[in-house]
Amino acid sequence: MDERDSSPGRGYHHGDLRRALLDAAVAALAESGPGTLSLRELARRAGVSHAAPAHHFGDKTGLLTAVAAEGFRLLDAAMRGAWEQTGDFLEVGVAYVLFAVEHPGHYEVMFSPELHDPSDADLSAAQAAASELLFGPVALLVGADDDVTRVGVAAWSLVHGLATLWHNGVLPAELGEDEGEAARSVLRYLFAPLPGPDVGRGAKSGHD
Repeated sequence: MDERDSSPGRGYHHGDLRRALLDAAVAALAESGPGTLSLRELARRAGVSHAAPAHHFGDKTGLLTAVAAEGFRLLDAAMRGAWEQTGDFLEVGVAYVLFAVEHPGHYEVMFSPELHDPSDADLSAAQAAASELLFGPVALLVGADDDVTRVGVAAWSLVHGLATLWHNGVLPAELGEDEGEAARSVLRYLFAPLPGPDVGRGAKSGHD
């Protein structure tokens, strides 16, 4: 059966139908989130038969699993590119925030396991690749006795929280409108912690 809909004004005409469906899904997710997305609505947006999305993805969970897997691949590429170009873990964090801002449709479902199939092999592989960039460089930054996992989670928590706050539009206006520079100015605190009161007292007592 031809999956294309010949009705005038429809968006899909030829080429990679799976890609067209994913693009339509990502656009719909960015506009209104996963709650209102349905395979029937996706077919309408893509201009194809109602059976086409089910043929490629099975059901809504399958569709969102594919979106999440693609999102992790894109995130991995963004962070890997930042690391290879700069060797600066802070810039990896900036890349994470920029990814979330630039790909809201993917970001909407990537970290919501109730929306997709966490056991999917393609998704698991994409998550593992992205995790290498979230945690791998940490081992180069901390001592051998430090807990790389906990430091990595601390860094991830900071960038993910910042990305989510920016995504929700609730950050102070004083940070400015440049996402990259705003992220850089906040993430520097992870690498330059303020000294506690004990450090100050210790330094003073050394001169007594």
